[in-house]
Amino acid sequence: EENTSSSGTASLTSGEIPRSRSEGTLIDVDDRTPSASYNVNESKLDLDIHWSDVFKHARVVSKTNPFWNELSASNPFVHDIAVSNRNENNKYLSILKEKPYLFSQVSSNRDSLASSGDELDIDCLLRKTSSRRSGRSKSVSDFLDIVDNRKFNPCKTPPQKTIASDMTWLQNDREAYKMAWLSHRQLTRSCLDLEAMSHSPGWAQTQATDIHVVCKLNHEGGSVQLPDSDINIHVPVGHVLPGEFQEVGLKAILNPPSSFNNEMSSTVSPLIELTLSNLNTKEAIFLEVKVAAKVKNDPLSQVMSDIVCFFSLNKEGPFKKLENCYTYQDTIQVKLTDLSHVMYAVIAVQANKIQPPATNVWDYIHRTVSVGIYGPKYIHPSFTAVFTVFGHNYIPGKLTICDIKKGGKSMPPVVFQLWGKHTFLLEKPQDLNISLVSCDPDFEVKMEDQSKNIKEEELKTGEMVRQQFLFSMLGCREMHFFVFLVQIKVLKSSQVMQFHVTTPDPAPKLSGIINKPKRLHNRKEIKSAPLLLIPTVKYPKFQDKTLSVNTYGVALKTVLRQNKIDYLLEYFKGDTIALLGEDKVKAIGQTKIKEWYVGVLRKKIGLVHCRNIKVISKEQAMDTADSELTTRNLVEQIALPFKKLTYIYSVVLSTVSESVYDWRALAEVLGYSHMSLDDFNETHADKESERVAHIVKRMKEDCHANRKKRLFLYELIVALLKIDCQGLVARLTQDTIILTSAVKLGKYWRELAEKLARLTKQQIEAYEVPHQGKNGVVALEMMWKPAYDFLYTWGAHYGDSYRDVLQDLQSALDKMKNPVTKQWRELTGTLILVNCMEVLRASAFSKTEEE
Repeated sequence: EENTSSSGTASLTSGEIPRSRSEGTLIDVDDRTPSASYNVNESKLDLDIHWSDVFKHARVVSKTNPFWNELSASNPFVHDIAVSNRNENNKYLSILKEKPYLFSQVSSNRDSLASSGDELDIDCLLRKTSSRRSGRSKSVSDFLDIVDNRKFNPCKTPPQKTIASDMTWLQNDREAYKMAWLSHRQLTRSCLDLEAMSHSPGWAQTQATDIHVVCKLNHEGGSVQLPDSDINIHVPVGHVLPGEFQEVGLKAILNPPSSFNNEMSSTVSPLIELTLSNLNTKEAIFLEVKVAAKVKNDPLSQVMSDIVCFFSLNKEGPFKKLENCYTYQDTIQVKLTDLSHVMYAVIAVQANKIQPPATNVWDYIHRTVSVGIYGPKYIHPSFTAVFTVFGHNYIPGKLTICDIKKGGKSMPPVVFQLWGKHTFLLEKPQDLNISLVSCDPDFEVKMEDQSKNIKEEELKTGEMVRQQFLFSMLGCREMHFFVFLVQIKVLKSSQVMQFHVTTPDPAPKLSGIINKPKRLHNRKEIKSAPLLLIPTVKYPKFQDKTLSVNTYGVALKTVLRQNKIDYLLEYFKGDTIALLGEDKVKAIGQTKIKEWYVGVLRKKIGLVHCRNIKVISKEQAMDTADSELTTRNLVEQIALPFKKLTYIYSVVLSTVSESVYDWRALAEVLGYSHMSLDDFNETHADKESERVAHIVKRMKEDCHANRKKRLFLYELIVALLKIDCQGLVARLTQDTIILTSAVKLGKYWRELAEKLARLTKQQIEAYEVPHQGKNGVVALEMMWKPAYDFLYTWGAHYGDSYRDVLQDLQSALDKMKNPVTKQWRELTGTLILVNCMEVLRASAFSKTEEE
């Protein structure tokens, strides 16, 4: 894959050896027009081809390629190519097969899919010559790309001009040609069972994956950036003479040299390969890289460590430290003066000395760890996802995986696509625990793959570390994309990170392209009985009746407030207050933190100060008429905080759809009892989770249409309480409270972090680093992000103890210098909610009366 970014005249060149389609290499050539920033001057593109040299090179290929004569032995579908190259009369055919791009500009009326050489309009030129060409020589990716193109791009796109590669550098170097040819030769597509293609785990999706950029600049200079990275080359004006050109190539080698990863040094960038075509230069060039670390601000770290660049003319070294470096936070700019045709550079953090209590160079830096989730281009009933940790912040869009096994057997190397990525701060190399959990009941992660560890020693090497997770589909339902959760735990500390990943779509059906052999048409279809994926869940019927209360309190004094406070009761001396449990809530009152009971008085639920009442039993209560409340009123009141809480709709939707197993029960309490299966379209009718999601979306739309009277989250929580989904309500409560607290706190989260977890200034800064802007500061409107990261990590330690999370958060917020909870009382309201769940369940879902 190649891109250019230049302010000068740029031309796109392949920079690779010519590939025969018979060799099975699949090349991704972007079909789109160049972006406006590429300033491509087509009138200056050098498209003149010396045909005599090209034909001469074709004859050389059969002599210099050490495996040419053996091709037909390993690939029965390319026998004609081997034969044709032995026959001088077929030299034109040989050239076309060897350089399929040469005539791509001739075709103007054919599809220009450009997923591989096979899609170019070469066969129309060879129709009379090559009669043996058939669909079997196409690759799986070719077929799938054709399907996508026909489905989404019915209009045919004219092909673009391509510059022929200059291959003279390989003509006289047999070893170079051999190694280049071997590195790109993949014959797996020749041996595919096309009938089983739609069920394949993606092994056939083999494509060239070395991502590099080659840019042609004139004397005006420009900048070249490696795609999807923060690696740039800046070429100044006057670098070459007017009329001359410089071809600049950039390539990232993912595993940096191991010699730079030890106690005193750690690499923070990939190994960067830089190539130049013209050494007749007048000015130096500059390499700029954003690295995966920043030296801490304390004086000791600033003195003891530094971000440096090591340079070599050979990939294996030796490397020398460059002095012409300028570093600003996590970005380094290096002036390169000793230029060569091929150069290598790597950025590392180096310690001058390790001074206790520091144990290695990691103790002097804020180190960023990047992870990527890779998988096949299309999902299948059984597929592998690969969790990859990088020692730098360059996460490529494609990754070659060489150690995948299927059925206990090693598979050929495959190219996986990037599905999702995440970046987090790791203070020092520590053991990590990785777990993947499917959020869709139709898919599961293989039991032994659900949780895996990455050792501290592996992280210290600076190399890629991969862990494989096998997903499989349950039952025989139709394939569909789904979402899964990735959770990363630092075993020696309390740090927990998580992010969601959405899979790509399943492979398109290929029945319109692939013709089944006649013998397959005669086979009897064996239908398997569908599996029951989820046990039938019968939700209890909500009973609207008077609450059953066992404990009361008699008011010892009158409490009336001039300024009303939400969720705090007012009462007169002698009032009998129903207490919804004996658990106490700690929360701030008007000025001080006090202990409260949750009580009911005159059909209102709220908190009453423990010291202001005398607790009595049900038998001792004289008049309880003012303290009666129905279960319906209870549900509607305890859900009131959700009218003012912040939430992320997509998270709420996925959480509810994966946790509710009966769409009819949810539809009934939401007021959609009239709905039937006929009201669902085909996409929502197959799975229970999709039906539930459809109901939630319908309710969201109705609330949005009448937003003055209806609030989505409030009505949803009321409905979930009415079908006794208390665990789900508790989960949504904790998620929304943490998010809302982060938004309310803003920059004051630092004070909370000190009180709640006793974080140091360095630890607080570590949470903010990933969210800093170019100026090295977190913008005020973005301050909720590090606050949320901290609160989520902190809350994860509690496991399922959601009451403790809410109570400890309330107490910590109340103790701040300027408590946000004095004005924002919704956290107190959710404490009332969770303390009322037991009495709600006991009264509204009485099993004896239901039976």
